Amino acid sequence: MTRTVLLALDTSTEYCSVALLCSDSPADAARAPGSLAPRVWARHQKTGAVSSARVLPAVRELCDEAGFVLSDCSAVAFGAGPGSFTGLRTATGVAQGLAFGLSLPVVPVSTLLTCAESARLRDPAARRVLAALDARMDEIYWAEYDWDEAAGEWRTLAAPALGQPSAIVVPDVPFTLAGNAAAAFGSRLGLALSAARVVDEQAVPDATPLAHVALRAYHAGRTVPADRAAPEYVRDKVAQTTAERLAARSMQQGERGR
Repeated sequence: MTRTVLLALDTSTEYCSVALLCSDSPADAARAPGSLAPRVWARHQKTGAVSSARVLPAVRELCDEAGFVLSDCSAVAFGAGPGSFTGLRTATGVAQGLAFGLSLPVVPVSTLLTCAESARLRDPAARRVLAALDARMDEIYWAEYDWDEAAGEWRTLAAPALGQPSAIVVPDVPFTLAGNAAAAFGSRLGLALSAARVVDEQAVPDATPLAHVALRAYHAGRTVPADRAAPEYVRDKVAQTTAERLAARSMQQGERGR
């Protein structure tokens, strides 16, 4: 029996999310939700800007709870982004440090893909997913995924992108809208909101679905050495100019007044 133990970290939002997954078979990676599945121990806590102080204590707690030591791990996975710049650097740095110390490979996982997996784990019918996250600065991060049942894997139909809420390209088939963009922007998402089969606002970056994605990636060999682990920012700047902030505020007020 081949045992795989994965440590998964996500600090891309205001939550510090850590999970420890133990799988006894490579087939676990593609099992349908609700069937026999890997064992998972997790912490998902709202920590605001202090995730960096919470992540390592959470790792120790999970190891103690599961009866493992860090040297039992096969790989370290982390939420690579997009998301909070500071949070992405935190997760990347912790994943790199642990992986260096344990001589382990690293599995970077898109936070948008994690949203798709989160939706599927709750609803097996969520096979076409439009993942959309609030990117602040009046923009969203979004991507489109399709679950390939035969392959037991997600296919990326639209790579992670950044844009205005109304600029999302909407699938022409029934789909699940996953992520917190619906709560943040509401009707400003336009057709993406009104055409969705299901709107799953709970499908946000979380270490548990991240660990499930990482398990498939690990068995497929999609890992990187610790020194090559890097955030996926998508956005290349962290703040608006004064003119941009005023323009965004004016646009929001105009739309509310319609």
